[in-house]
Amino acid sequence: MLIICKRLFIALFLSASAALSAQATENSKPNIVVMLADDVALMDFSVYGGEARTPNIDRLAGEGALFTGYRTSPLCAPSRAMLLTGMDNHLTGVATIPEVLPAEHEGQPGYSLSLEPGVLTLADHLRPLGYATYMTGKWHLGSGEGDLPGGHGFDRAFALDASGADNWDDKSFMPFYKDAPWFEDGKPADLPEDFYSSKFIVDKMIEYVEGDSDAPFFAFMAFQAIHIPVQAPPEFTANYKGIYDDGWHELRKRRGAQAKSLGLMPNTAPLADMPQASREWDELPEDKKRLYAARMEVNAGMIEAMDHHIGRFIEYLTESGQYENTIFVITSDNGPEYNRGDDDARLEFWMSLNGYHIGLENIGERGSWGFIGPEWASAAAAPSDLFKMYASEGGLRAPMIMSGPGVPRGQRVDGFALVTDIAPTLLELIGETALSADMTGRSQVRAFGGEPVYLETDAIGMEVAGNAALYKGDYKITRNVAPYGDFTWRLYNLAVDPGETTDLATAEPEVFAELLEDYEAYTDKMGVLTMPEGFDQLKQIAQNTQARLIENYGTQLAIAALGFIVLLGLLGVGVWRLFRRA
Repeated sequence: MLIICKRLFIALFLSASAALSAQATENSKPNIVVMLADDVALMDFSVYGGEARTPNIDRLAGEGALFTGYRTSPLCAPSRAMLLTGMDNHLTGVATIPEVLPAEHEGQPGYSLSLEPGVLTLADHLRPLGYATYMTGKWHLGSGEGDLPGGHGFDRAFALDASGADNWDDKSFMPFYKDAPWFEDGKPADLPEDFYSSKFIVDKMIEYVEGDSDAPFFAFMAFQAIHIPVQAPPEFTANYKGIYDDGWHELRKRRGAQAKSLGLMPNTAPLADMPQASREWDELPEDKKRLYAARMEVNAGMIEAMDHHIGRFIEYLTESGQYENTIFVITSDNGPEYNRGDDDARLEFWMSLNGYHIGLENIGERGSWGFIGPEWASAAAAPSDLFKMYASEGGLRAPMIMSGPGVPRGQRVDGFALVTDIAPTLLELIGETALSADMTGRSQVRAFGGEPVYLETDAIGMEVAGNAALYKGDYKITRNVAPYGDFTWRLYNLAVDPGETTDLATAEPEVFAELLEDYEAYTDKMGVLTMPEGFDQLKQIAQNTQARLIENYGTQLAIAALGFIVLLGLLGVGVWRLFRRA
């Protein structure tokens, strides 16, 4: 009898254990990995038709959903705020970035340039659900007390509190910043001797995830690739030797043709022209052609290097048995960067003081200040018009891939999607359907079943630093500020003209008026401020950088000025004495 009871107890115990194990598996929350590239164009990843080799990103696309109608904001910090909160950038406090903020907007609601009180990030939402929350890479969401990731739901973080930094060394990348402000868990931190940004961002995330293997985790990796300075290990850059030798016009044509073959634009749609101020490739001297082609080779190499290190993270998750239960998102914060480093004497002088060069020797390696410029940026943005900072499609249309539990394999999502949709989509995928009323984004989960997320009657607005757009059905109105815009509203039908080549404002005045009215309603609701008369983004950057230089180097500049005055005085005395003797 005792033996029978013992066996019955063991059987019941094993049955209960199996039930508990099954329940635990069923209730186990998936991990979430969000990987944000910087300034990557719609077609830069190879799965979207780009030249860079991205097998690991392509793998995620093949195992999940590839979005072709995804839009983001035209600038980095607003996009990051929108991605992490699911809210319009003006509601988060990060309406724009410090580099282009006009004095008239400083301190205004929505323009604090940090996540304002009550604004919750994905980490804030996930931590109460038992998630460990980690962040590595570029933050750029506020510099005051409590503004770093630890103040916004992240358990551990190694964060760069700037718009960018060198990828090889612990130093600034532009005069606006005195140094590269890296912080670990809220405290100033040093970088390792073998630092390369993409490698380090992944290394640090693996370290954090390994430290707490019991809880599901949320990992936010914000890469510096391919933000200025464009830098890459030479073994990756070497893979693209000669690919860009025929110039930016030919690249734009090739990508346009590829976009049509991949269904990223209709076969009958015209390709937008390059910007009017674009230089003609064939008119450049041979040495300039070689230099500019090499800059794009580094650009592609930097994308491949990022993909390589993403592959290392995937390998780590696979070997630790966590890959199958992980949701992945990979996207870009905006379109390609168009600013140059060879047309400003002030920037050139600053580079000389900070150990940078823009030449061909050791291009992409330590000390090389890489960039691609407006012509390559325009070519990379194909099939769209313009690039980063602008509300044309080249600034807003970006790649986005999602895979993992709840995401169908090999699916293509062609419907409209917005950066604010990522947070509610991820929350619904882990079973959290009671979303915050503050979120302006919408879950894209229904799109996996073929249902539309946005209807023809929905008006979706966007504004950053005066660059504005509103989407409604097939139509879009857009307005861009100087220097590449003229602050004039235009109307396009993106279904037939995704390159925004034909303004329909005069031909379809009723549609134009309707969308303008919708935009006014958007600005009223979100608290969008009017831009100062004659606002120019590049002039504002120069003005704000000058003010920051005085703030950062005031004493040194004063001493230098005094020394210059003394030198002039001594020269004057010398000249006076010379003439007196004569």
